[in-house]
Amino acid sequence: MNFDVARTQMLGQQLRAWEVLDDRVLRAFGETPREQFVPNDYRELAFADIEIPLGHGQTMLAPKIEGRVLQALQVEAIDDVLVVGTGSGYLTACLARLARHVVSVDIFPDLVTSAQAKIAAYGIGNVELRAADALALSYPGRFDAIAVTGSVPALDRHFIEMLRPEGRLFVVVGRQPAMEARLLTMQPNGTATTASLFETVLAPLINAERPEPFVL
Repeated sequence: MNFDVARTQMLGQQLRAWEVLDDRVLRAFGETPREQFVPNDYRELAFADIEIPLGHGQTMLAPKIEGRVLQALQVEAIDDVLVVGTGSGYLTACLARLARHVVSVDIFPDLVTSAQAKIAAYGIGNVELRAADALALSYPGRFDAIAVTGSVPALDRHFIEMLRPEGRLFVVVGRQPAMEARLLTMQPNGTATTASLFETVLAPLINAERPEPFVL
């Protein structure tokens, strides 16, 4: 398989077709070898418009979704970014090309270890990986952008409180079959505005899906 051809087709037929038009984002995708981040058994499908299994019931997001995440967050070279759900490490690696520093957390230590090896292999040095439950994460700093790669049934204040003024949060909210990708922006006065981006369905974050309350 010619991965360079597949990469070019992904950029044109998936990302641009799904309105991912930011040149910096497209460059980050073009320069980060996606085929090296997927499990070996799925390398031939690295650029397909599908989610790829990673183990533990987790998946690597489809390229068009990852592209919309990066474009929505508008990450600049001075930004500190948090990735909730490291997964394969690919989205973290792409963000590292755009940001000053990236903290990436995953609840499964083996996924963190695997992603760390892949990211280090490409000389990406501005990434800090942690094995942690993001819903219980205590971090001393605040972030300019947060990407949540799993869905939550309702918007969680925990993530909002980790944003700096003018910080941006990408998160998918809801339960199947109705989920909505949202961009929340923290205003300088401490209020937040929310924009609806698109409809999609993502697996919930581990520990995010609470049982529905029993009502008499």
